[in-house]
Amino acid sequence: MTSFTCAVPAGITELDLQLLRRSLELAEDSKARGRHPFAALVADGAGNIIAAAGNNSMPPEGDPTQHAELAAAAQAAKLLSPADLAQCTLYTSAEPCCMCAGAIYWTGIGRVVYALSEHALLGLTGGHPENPTFSLPCREVFARGQRQIPTFGPMLEAEAARAHEGFWT
Repeated sequence: MTSFTCAVPAGITELDLQLLRRSLELAEDSKARGRHPFAALVADGAGNIIAAAGNNSMPPEGDPTQHAELAAAAQAAKLLSPADLAQCTLYTSAEPCCMCAGAIYWTGIGRVVYALSEHALLGLTGGHPENPTFSLPCREVFARGQRQIPTFGPMLEAEAARAHEGFWT
């Protein structure tokens, strides 16, 4: 049985929660389109959404590197300068994997807010071959870099888990 956190950390605003919930809605949209139930968006400090993406990693036609966080970060990097990206936040329905954490780092996005932890995700997906989770928190990946990326999460895990109900069985 998976247990979920519900506390909202210090430094999180109502706007952060609204944008995080928007990423959860987009994850539901991904699931409705037959895709893995993940989504991410990049927003500026005023809450304007710069880029949003779902996963496009399902076989046979998908690309396993096209996770939502990587796709949203790449879209935002094409639209904004490095200085503007540093003022942005990536909101995601699940904790970024190590690949996505690297993409967030390299694009220069300044902050991350996520809902479902990698640990809780593993509890929902089990050993499903389409989601072999890493036991490597994004904070550990970010800690190895030369700049700090404030990271907030997990939060709203029970809400985030809804998109995964019935998907991985």
